[in-house]
Amino acid sequence: MRWRGAVPLTMPRISTTPLSMSQSSLRQLDIFAQLIASGSFARCAQDLGIAVDIVEREAGSLELRLGYRLFDREGDKVRPTAAGLKTARALTQLSQGTPESWAPPALDAVAPPEPARQSILLAAPAPVFGHFQEALAAFEAANEDIAITLDLGIHLATDAARAFARGTADIAYFYALEDPVDPPARYGWSEQLNLYVGDRHPLASAAAAPVEDVAAGGLLAMEARGGLRSITDAALARAGIDPVRPVLESDNMFDILAALRAGDGCFPAFGPLARDLGRMDGIRRLALDRPLPAIGIWQAVRPEAEGSVAVGALADFLFL
Repeated sequence: MRWRGAVPLTMPRISTTPLSMSQSSLRQLDIFAQLIASGSFARCAQDLGIAVDIVEREAGSLELRLGYRLFDREGDKVRPTAAGLKTARALTQLSQGTPESWAPPALDAVAPPEPARQSILLAAPAPVFGHFQEALAAFEAANEDIAITLDLGIHLATDAARAFARGTADIAYFYALEDPVDPPARYGWSEQLNLYVGDRHPLASAAAAPVEDVAAGGLLAMEARGGLRSITDAALARAGIDPVRPVLESDNMFDILAALRAGDGCFPAFGPLARDLGRMDGIRRLALDRPLPAIGIWQAVRPEAEGSVAVGALADFLFL
């Protein structure tokens, strides 16, 4: 079938927040929204009554955790990237699904009402969205009669199965360590889980540190309610590393980075976050005596949506 026009990625809903809803997460989302509205670090800081360096740090931490850039920076000025705008549109309805009142200022101007279109509900972890945002843009440029709603709250096969049962996702990407049974899915790609340490960590200079020694040196982790924490904990446990008692749990990546550089523990990461950590001064990938499990990314289609030509076309387009 030939597709025409452009697909607007309206993305008005997040069924579960893409970040665990800690106080730090809410603060980052509030700063993100205010940056969209103000277009300036200084103006954002003034509007929120906080220091400019806090705005810059929290915005950078949010980008690091999501795995893609939200803003282009020109001195003090900021301009949302295409992915930043689409994320902003998704977050405009966040207050409907959480008890906290988080109403992004001036985002209505970002997502004006649009004519009714065929809707496809696409669910994926935020870092996975970063992986195929260019493919989504290409599909957008080729269609005008399809609206794609993005849910950044899916992380595991159980999340996808629940979303399919509720009818809140047509296509879902999720993390799994092995071939999932429910929902049936096709394998997309794998991302290697690695451990990262600071130069001061006792194991930093080891040529091949025993996996059994890792937990004794302390683990750093994101907060327990997040989907990324669940899959990394499962992978660590499979490798024989007890992830239950981390020395630090934080959703603020700058807290994690500070602890890493101080030598306080190891931090597990994969995908875009791991690539960013590997480029940072004072932080290195820990060399182990055997590899940790790879984390697979799988794509599933809701059975009731399999007969849809548009859903099939988007699923195949993203899969290629």
